[in-house]
Parts: sequence; C-alpha cells; structure tokens
Amino acid sequence: MTVTGVNRLTSRVLLFDRDGRILLFLTKAPDSSGVARWLTPGGGVDKGESHLQAAIRELYEETGLLVADLGAPVWAHDFAVQWDAADHDTGHAEFFRLVVDAFEPSSELWTDDERVDVLTHRWWTGEELAATSDTYEPAELVEIAYPEHEHELP
Repeated sequence: MTVTGVNRLTSRVLLFDRDGRILLFLTKAPDSSGVARWLTPGGGVDKGESHLQAAIRELYEETGLLVADLGAPVWAHDFAVQWDAADHDTGHAEFFRLVVDAFEPSSELWTDDERVDVLTHRWWTGEELAATSDTYEPAELVEIAYPEHEHELP
C-alpha cells in the first residue's frame, strides 16, 4: 500500500550518447501488478544531499560513470505516485542532462533492490522512444529528452 503524506525528492539524468540515444533502465514498478517501466538513471536524494549531488552519486552507482558536474537541472516536476506498493505518494524530480561516449553500464555498485528490480537497459533513439508502446516515466520523457526534434518524431 502506498504510504500517504510522504513526498520523495529524486534526481534523474538524461544520459545521451554522441549519436543522440538516451540510456534507460527497465525496472519493476513498486506495484502488485508486476508492471515494468523504463526510467532514466537516478533515484532518491539522501538527507543532506543536493539534487546535483544525488544525481552524480546515482549516475555512478547505477552506471559506473563518474562525473564531477552535471550543470544545472534542465527540467523539474512534481508528481503523484500511481504505484500501489510505493513508499511515498508524491514526489519532486529534478532532471540533469549529460552527453557521453556510448558505454556498457556497470551493475557493480547496484543495491540489492536494484539487482532484483532492474531487468535490463537500452540506449534508445528518439524515434524508438516516441514509437514504443512500452511504459516509461515520466510521461513527458520524449518531450524533455528531445525538445529540439519534437516536431520531427512520430
């Protein structure tokens, strides 16, 4: 059951390779239905951390990529949680953007939960993401990831 009255701060990274593909992880949603959805690297902001610090830490933990800075957030939103087994009912996410050479993400620093919940990863083109019937979060992901090409995508 979703915990009410809990707002979770999260930081996420729109991580692109030099060909414009975005890295997403397919994860099990905190839901009794077993639904999976595609997410950008990122996660919760720990006590005492800024959104930037959390984004850098989460990127390292989830991919093995260590960076010194991600600049300013490029998008933020407040949301209501839809999943029935979540530990919070609302959230605030800040998104950062980074372009790197394509690489194979490392799972070496994953938590025990991530080892269970993360099913796979994939580098997506904007066209593939716009055309998929798979669930991804946030719903605005195509528009925030590819704003300069929004009118060109299917």
